[in-house]
Amino acid sequence: MRQKGPSTRLIHTGEFKTPPDVALTTPIYETAAFVFDSADQVRRYQEGRSDRFLYSRYGNPTVVAAEEKLAALDNAERGLVFSSGMGAVSTALLALLRSDDEIVCAAAVYGGTYKLVNDVLPGLRIARRFVTLDELREPARLIGDRTRVFWFETPTNPTLRCVDIRAVADACRARGVVSVIDNTFASPINQRPIDMGIDISMQSATKYLNGHDDVTAGVLTGARSRLDSIDLMRRSLGTVLDPQAAYAMARGLKTLPVRMERHNRNAMAVAQFLELHPRVARVFHPGLPSHPDHAVAKRQMFGFGGMVTFEVDGGLAEASRVYDRLTLIKRAATLGGLQTVASLPVLTSHWGYSDEALERAAAGERAARLETALGELPAVYREVLALRFEEDMKLEEIAGVCGAPLSTVKSRLRRGLEALRRKLPAEELR
Repeated sequence: MRQKGPSTRLIHTGEFKTPPDVALTTPIYETAAFVFDSADQVRRYQEGRSDRFLYSRYGNPTVVAAEEKLAALDNAERGLVFSSGMGAVSTALLALLRSDDEIVCAAAVYGGTYKLVNDVLPGLRIARRFVTLDELREPARLIGDRTRVFWFETPTNPTLRCVDIRAVADACRARGVVSVIDNTFASPINQRPIDMGIDISMQSATKYLNGHDDVTAGVLTGARSRLDSIDLMRRSLGTVLDPQAAYAMARGLKTLPVRMERHNRNAMAVAQFLELHPRVARVFHPGLPSHPDHAVAKRQMFGFGGMVTFEVDGGLAEASRVYDRLTLIKRAATLGGLQTVASLPVLTSHWGYSDEALERAAAGERAARLETALGELPAVYREVLALRFEEDMKLEEIAGVCGAPLSTVKSRLRRGLEALRRKLPAEELR
């Protein structure tokens, strides 16, 4: 018998002919296709009578493992993962909407979603209607005869306003409208929309779910009957997540509860600290009693997340000066990772918005957004405390600008530090 050549030996030697021993963690199935033993096996797969896999764009063991974790986390029947958050958004909307349908969409949504709904869907003869946060207080009044999808997020970006989830779910169910929430800013640890009656929960898995700033992904969870049609659209569009990224995200999910506990705690401490800063005009965090939707957040959230937004006097120019003076805090347009990051929403997620659209989205020019990290609080406090907001400004100058006695400024800063020390173990303030 003729000896096999080097190419044949390299291709076939060492490949598993039968499943290997059970691994402690889910392996990365970095393969485009899967092997069948017979035509009958392929037929059974195509007829839905087999758990085997055919092609990784249709399904992959590593990807399915991540999807099952996400479904379990959301108390949903099924989960789907996508190559990005916008991959999840676009695939869902293309599966749920047809020509002459209408989508009711909150004006205060992620900028990518807003632009897709505002700029792309009209070209497909899909009507869109943006509604304000005030209008969302009575969701039943917003649904028309052509409405098929009701899309909103809570907490919102960037002012972390909160919408009554059960009210939206009840209004949509009564009219047969599909309710979809963007739950990215909360995560399922802090907020479980499926349990409150929402049909589909969407998240940018790039953020808290992965938690390490090294994966771009999106996720949808909900009833199997809803997601099966979206899965078919995902196959057609090719927006499925790669197995390598699915593995990394699933690994990040295992520490999500621990990470979110720290995000929640750190953000609350920083928000309380910022409220005492003499040059901060306003602080937005759902856990603060001063937040306009604090009561709603308390009713539907288990924790308030790692985001803090604050406004400074002086508009975008002054907010930019604050942003440019950061040293430890990184300037980056993301959230949910291990590092504390800052962004100016008007230059990132809400870039290109008209003045009217910014007003409807409650996203002002003077807002700066902080995503608090897991273990940097002492340094973050020092950096925030040192934000002088103008070049070489001293406490005396701050007092003059604020129109307050120097003793008052010093007292407020001292109270802020004392409040933080009471809330944190001593070793975290070293």
